[in-house]
Amino acid sequence: MLSTELKTQIQGAYTRFLEAKGLKPRYGQRLMIAEVAKVLGAIEADDEGRRDGEPAIVTVEAGTGTGKTVAYSLAAIPAAKAAGKRLVIATATVALQEQIVHKDLPDLMRNSGLDFSFSLAKGRGRYLCLSRLDALLQEGQAQSATAQLFEDEGFHIDVDERSQKLYGSMIEKLAGNRWDGDRDSWPEELDDSDWARLTTDHSQCTSRHCPNFQQCAFYKAREGMTKVDVIVTNHDMVLADLALGGGAVLPDPRDTLYVFDEGHHLPDKAIGHFAHFTRLRSTADWLGQVEKNLTKLLAQHPLPGDLGRLIEAVPEIARDLRSQQQFMFSACEQLADFRPGEDMEGRERPRHRFVGGVVPEHLLEMGGELKKGFAKLTDLFTRLAELLKEAMDTESGVGIASHQAEEWYPLFGSLLTRAQGNWELWTAFTAEDPEDSPPMARWLTLAEGGALFDIEVNASPILAAETLRRNLWNICYGALVTSATLTALNSFDRYRMRAGLPRCAVTAVVPSPFQHADAGVLRVPDLQADPRDATAHTAAIIRELPQLVEGSRGTLVLFSSRKQMQDVFDGLERDWRKRVLIQGNLSKQETLNKHKARVDEGKDSVLFGLASFSEGVDLPGAYCEHVVIAKIPFAVPDDPVEAALAEWIEARGGNPFMEIAVPDASLRLVQACGRLLRSEEDRGTITLLDRRVVTQRYGRAILSALPPFRREID
Repeated sequence: MLSTELKTQIQGAYTRFLEAKGLKPRYGQRLMIAEVAKVLGAIEADDEGRRDGEPAIVTVEAGTGTGKTVAYSLAAIPAAKAAGKRLVIATATVALQEQIVHKDLPDLMRNSGLDFSFSLAKGRGRYLCLSRLDALLQEGQAQSATAQLFEDEGFHIDVDERSQKLYGSMIEKLAGNRWDGDRDSWPEELDDSDWARLTTDHSQCTSRHCPNFQQCAFYKAREGMTKVDVIVTNHDMVLADLALGGGAVLPDPRDTLYVFDEGHHLPDKAIGHFAHFTRLRSTADWLGQVEKNLTKLLAQHPLPGDLGRLIEAVPEIARDLRSQQQFMFSACEQLADFRPGEDMEGRERPRHRFVGGVVPEHLLEMGGELKKGFAKLTDLFTRLAELLKEAMDTESGVGIASHQAEEWYPLFGSLLTRAQGNWELWTAFTAEDPEDSPPMARWLTLAEGGALFDIEVNASPILAAETLRRNLWNICYGALVTSATLTALNSFDRYRMRAGLPRCAVTAVVPSPFQHADAGVLRVPDLQADPRDATAHTAAIIRELPQLVEGSRGTLVLFSSRKQMQDVFDGLERDWRKRVLIQGNLSKQETLNKHKARVDEGKDSVLFGLASFSEGVDLPGAYCEHVVIAKIPFAVPDDPVEAALAEWIEARGGNPFMEIAVPDASLRLVQACGRLLRSEEDRGTITLLDRRVVTQRYGRAILSALPPFRREID
């Protein structure tokens, strides 16, 4: 039960915050504070301070404009401190992370009277590697012979004059304490290819053996993290930490209260975290390079003892594996019936899916051999990495100088990562699925591979429920999941299934302060065209769109298919097309910036976008006065993970259309409608060009789950 002392502290902090900001309390915000405090502030602990009893999970859908960051922070920070625990706030996007760290938490500290410290935890890839920078500056094009052998692994890079100038500027700013080595705090935009040269990953980092360890930006940031009350990070980092057993990078889950903001992304992030793939042709080429490079390396550096013996064993295994990869490529090429299809971003993805996740016997046998071969290779590279670490500590017994070991370690670490990734793929691809659990989805994808095509082999879980239940919900001290879109068809059932929420998890919906009926209208015109007839529906949109959006300064038109989006654009009159910005021609941010600039200049601007424009896009006021949705956003029918999930549900006697397709489409439609009102002052129109919301029974359920806009249905 929530103690009187903690309750008083939370209420006092909220009152002070409102008074300092001159704000009135929001009903939804008060409700959310109460729900979070009730669960996270009343956890019973044993003598060792560990949670005693059922998992303490609360799931809150908080509509746009609720002020949910303030709500959960005001409740969770005092609750965590009272229990002697750390609070980890995880988001799905960098934008929200930065908003919380640079705006929301400092604002809360200034105005609530709460005393707490916080820091941002980011992955190693966001920080500069000083050793990489040193190598680039000192050697430029004249890098070591070893690095040249491994240029396919990204270690041999020509440094032009522009890059040399950039790297020199970085060294100056670091030396003058005017930069901390964090990519996000560098004053100018950094190109991905420039940054890739400057950072490293876990497998290539020599850690405390590195001569720059004391000045390392990543380790400095991690050290600062151990002393704070609140850590802001992302879903991927939490999942990576849990995969390592928890407590490896972030605090021990048993001593942590988690907040998962943008929590509707968590199940998909978890699936992606445990999905595996490899490309057959490019991996065969890589194995050929490994064989050639290590043979050359041994010729240049005759090595005594275990180190030489282990490296000598690699070329033969790589050669055998390369042959097996080529046989697998031929077998997949003969077997696969690649069918054209798009993913949710409209990218062309010809695929061959193995129905029920069942792979033909001859492919299983070949995959089993590849699994064995990559297991051997992974073992060799692991032992080599251990020997090189040993050589960095002491030069005795290994037969290689410490400076040479330090140079070689990142190279062999990179080889280990790739070998291990292939071993994980073939392990998942050939594994026997347990009878009572969902099977793995397994499929082949046709991929571009330079001049020749490649075949990508994929294996992915279809649900993250058991993984999250076992590694997160059942272990952690307590957790809050929140988002503006967690329910589907006015129910948490969909989220419970996908996220594996425990039965005891508390769920709540708190209302948005927006007066939807006053602020917006939802129109469903009769286009006299069924969306299932793509040709007729597209022609109707081309005919009606200019008139539909007349009078709106900023318009967002959302499509479920790239083909339909392009066909509508091509079919519009040339003069009218000039006001349209279509997703894909520029980066997402450039497209949005150009749209805003047009509206600022007093011009009408129309954005054509796909799924990624239906959430996380913030276009307040005149930038988005009209949202047009071409059709109910059902999932792409040939998505292999969704198709495998549908098969599994059907095999268990369920109805995949009603249990998956309709709830998912309902959720996406709510997210799309959420682009219209971004503040309490916004006004506008949503037009849905799909009559199925009024003609089909499932459509009426979808319609009733939408925000309560005023409705105009033809």
